[in-house]
Amino acid sequence: MSTRVEIISPTETHPIRHAILRPGQPAECLFYPGDDDPNTFHMGTLDGEGALVGIISFYDEPVPGTDTPAWRIRGMATLPGFRGLGLGAGLVEAGIAHAHGSRVSPVWCNARTSAAGYYNKLGFVQVGDEFEIEGIGPHVVMVRGGVG
Repeated sequence: MSTRVEIISPTETHPIRHAILRPGQPAECLFYPGDDDPNTFHMGTLDGEGALVGIISFYDEPVPGTDTPAWRIRGMATLPGFRGLGLGAGLVEAGIAHAHGSRVSPVWCNARTSAAGYYNKLGFVQVGDEFEIEGIGPHVVMVRGGVG
């Protein structure tokens, strides 16, 4: 399958955010704090016909409990028909490479506990205990690259 990864706008993430990450929630839930910050960037995987099939966003935000500069992954999702093809891992790696072009820093995310194993396979380690994000479910902080 032919795909490409490119920088996209925050609003281009909204259809997939709504379908996968915030189903049934109001449109205002699709705007994440920091989406428009100058250091934030959003990437998407496009299929061979140019349709967006996966998304990821990176925010300039320290790992919780630290003041170490870091990149936070948020809003990563792949449409169901495109899962299991390595597209998500490709987005993570492309995003980290892009982020490290500005500054090499740890990368972290609040991972749904159901996705912790996925992030572990990509070199992330769990930091701290499981916690609940209201209306979304149980999560853990996952970090790649260490925290000072």
